[in-house]
Amino acid sequence: MKSFSDSYKAAGVDVTAGYRSVELMKEHVARTMTKGVLSGIGGFGGLFEVDTTGMEHPVLVSGTDGVGTKLKVAMLLDKHDTIGIDCVAMCVNDIICCGAKPQFFLDYIAIGKNYPEKVAEIVKGVAEGCVQSGCALIGGETAEHPGMMPEDEYDLAGFSVGVVDKDKILDPETQKAGDVMIAIKSSGVHSNGFSLVRKVFDISTKESISEYYDKLGATLGETLLTPTRIYVKAIMALIDSVKVKSVSHITGGGFYENIPRSLPKGLSARIKRSDVQVLPIFELIAEKGNIPERDMFNTFNMGVGMTVVVDKADAEKAVEVLRAAGEDAYVLGELVESDDGVIIENT
Repeated sequence: MKSFSDSYKAAGVDVTAGYRSVELMKEHVARTMTKGVLSGIGGFGGLFEVDTTGMEHPVLVSGTDGVGTKLKVAMLLDKHDTIGIDCVAMCVNDIICCGAKPQFFLDYIAIGKNYPEKVAEIVKGVAEGCVQSGCALIGGETAEHPGMMPEDEYDLAGFSVGVVDKDKILDPETQKAGDVMIAIKSSGVHSNGFSLVRKVFDISTKESISEYYDKLGATLGETLLTPTRIYVKAIMALIDSVKVKSVSHITGGGFYENIPRSLPKGLSARIKRSDVQVLPIFELIAEKGNIPERDMFNTFNMGVGMTVVVDKADAEKAVEVLRAAGEDAYVLGELVESDDGVIIENT
């Protein structure tokens, strides 16, 4: 007998719409399948056989995050096929900071009303993020929440698991003064600081993000909705090529919060402000909001999505490897003896 409930539908939850969503998303999920997947979408749990060949002591590494209020931009533009990339990125970019390779991903969508086509578009983006990071989308949940949020709104979160050999976990304690910090460029604001962005531009309607800026070469909405860059393949290639001592994912809190998380006590990153290749969107945010530079660097990535620390002798090769992997990378600064965490010199 086909599952349905008129009473539940009258209360605001249409279970048949959920089944339709699953059918529409299957083609996108299929793109993410890897050899470790043992189960398909629709079961009670996602099964995955981790390949630990060549590892003496496999260690699982997990990461979870959401997209935050960037979702407001997607909703205003009624464009939902890329926001899932952000969700995956925020999880897998964290996992690789210790040297782990993402294996699988699960998503969670809470939505006011289940419009199957919209849910499928969201999952399409999630699947694309999984393809970019080489991990499988092995499950998830779409929960219809009538009365909890407006029918057209939703929230999106995710969870990922990676694996790394215990002896190959990146050890920040190996860093020393004189080591070089390399920047890997971001694609834009990524998925952090949007509460401030929305305040600066008074984002509340589609019209509020429809203005075209020559500085951006696009409308504000198009620029803000640019998906978060996923660095998995580039970082994995780098780890295979040189000794990587630490990796930082520059998310909410910017330089001042995230870079020190990958540094041992007694060492700081010294960066010349003139060496930071700031993207136009951040210049526009600072200008429109009259935001002090210190606050900008303590809120946004400022054009640097990740930082990597290597020995000075390996810096040139590291940049070459990252560029060959498709990333725009450059030397950002160096480590010095200090307890300041981050030192940005205006020289």
